[in-house]
Amino acid sequence: MSDFYHVCFTVPRLEAAMRDLTTAAAVQWSEPVEASIGEWDYRIVFTAGGAPYIELIEAPPGGPWGDTSRPGFHHLGWWTSDITSGTDRLSAAGFPQTFSGCPFGRPFAYHRLASLGGHVELVGLGRQSAFIDTWNPGGDPMPAINEEAYPWNPSR
Repeated sequence: MSDFYHVCFTVPRLEAAMRDLTTAAAVQWSEPVEASIGEWDYRIVFTAGGAPYIELIEAPPGGPWGDTSRPGFHHLGWWTSDITSGTDRLSAAGFPQTFSGCPFGRPFAYHRLASLGGHVELVGLGRQSAFIDTWNPGGDPMPAINEEAYPWNPSR
């Protein structure tokens, strides 16, 4: 099993959440980035300094992140050796996929875990070097779930 590499919260005001976490926990931040996926525009930021990261997303309600009008936990993120196998594994285990970035050229998917009150995000390992270049230049590689060796993978 690999370690999760980030925890994500959706927030209505990115700078306020960054300020409060800096005051409460002395975390440092990378620079926020404006981005879009499909028809949804959003702002995103990660803590600086390596995994596990804290990710904050500010987006209008109704997109991939649901009701973003109030702050809340959204997901825990893991790298995966194979996004398709990982998504199949989670879906077969009863964790429905709620959004996939794959149709938009982004190898990630959210799966709902009702018992957690949030999601698990799987991100294809091929995206990791771009992530490190953007959010932690010169940072170390992070482990990924090895889908071929995963004990409960139904496609094995």
